[in-house]
Amino acid sequence: MLIVTGGAGFIGSNLVRMLAERGREDIVVVDDLEDGHKFVNLSDLPIADYLDKAAFLERMADDDFVASLDAVLHQGACSTTTEWNGRYMMENNYSYSQTLLHRCLEHRVPFIYASSAAVYGASTAFTEDPDNEKPLNVYGYSKLQFDRYVRRVAAEPGSQVVGLRYFNVYGPREQHKGSMASVAFHFNNQLLADGEVRLFEGSGGYADGEQRRDFVYVDDVCAVNLWFLDNPGVSGIFNTGTGRAQTFNDVAKAVIAFHGRGAIRYIPFPEHLEGAYQSFTQADLAALRASGCDIDFRPVEDGVRDYLSELADSDGR
Repeated sequence: MLIVTGGAGFIGSNLVRMLAERGREDIVVVDDLEDGHKFVNLSDLPIADYLDKAAFLERMADDDFVASLDAVLHQGACSTTTEWNGRYMMENNYSYSQTLLHRCLEHRVPFIYASSAAVYGASTAFTEDPDNEKPLNVYGYSKLQFDRYVRRVAAEPGSQVVGLRYFNVYGPREQHKGSMASVAFHFNNQLLADGEVRLFEGSGGYADGEQRRDFVYVDDVCAVNLWFLDNPGVSGIFNTGTGRAQTFNDVAKAVIAFHGRGAIRYIPFPEHLEGAYQSFTQADLAALRASGCDIDFRPVEDGVRDYLSELADSDGR
C-alpha cells in the first residue's frame, strides 16, 4: 500500500495520477477536504481509499498498519506563503511531519517528503547548505525546521528518508490554489479574460518582468519522486528544479505564444512584498545528479505549452 498525503492537492494529485498510470491500484490518499473544491483533483483517479489527515495520524499509531505500507509520499502541507499564523503552520507542517517520520523510521518504511525552495528565502546561493538557508516567511521556516530535524535524527537512516526542495512548480490540477497558483496559471487566465498579461515592474535590481525564478513543470517534479521511490537505497535532501532560472517575461511570452495573441503590461511592485520577495531562484542540481537521479527537466517554453495544451483538452483543471 502506498500513501500519498496531500493527495487531493496540486503536486499530490499529479503524483497519484502518475502512480496510477504505472498500474498501482493500492494508493491511499490522505488530505483535508475542508476546502471541498479540491475533490475535482481526485474525481478521475482510481484510488484505493481516502483518509482524512487526522484519521491517518490515528492509523499511524497502529504498528500493523504502518508495517503494511510500501512507502509514504508526504506532500501534505499548508503552502500559503502569506499565512502568518505560526502556531498553525508549525503544527501542520512540522509536528505532523515529525510523527510520520518517526513511525516510518521505526518500521523501515521509505519516507519521501516535500520540502521547499522557500527555505533559501533571501539567499543568493541555492546549494543544500545550512549557510544558504534564510527563509523570508513562516512557511519557509516550517519547511526548514523539518529539514533540520531530519538532518539531526535521520542523518544515517536505516530506511529511506528523502526531502525534495521544490522550486516554482506549475502545471495541471492547481486551480484550487487561488492566489498561490503559479504565474503561468494566472497569466493564462488574464490573457483569456483581458487580452493581456500583467507582470510586476522591476524590483531587486531587476528590470520590468526580468525577475528570475526556477520554474519547474509538475510532471518533472513527480518523476523525481518516482525515481526515489524506485531507488530506496538513496536518502538525503535534494533540490528539485530545472537548474535554469528563467524570467517572468519568458513565462508571459510562452503563454502569449501558445494563444497566438496578447500583450504584456507592467504594474507597480506591491509594497507588502518589499523585503519578502525572492527575485532570483535557481536550483543547484549537483547533489541531485550525484544521487544518480537523471530526470530531465523541461524549459518554460515546453512546460507552459504542455500545461496549456492540457488545460485546453480538459475541463480547465
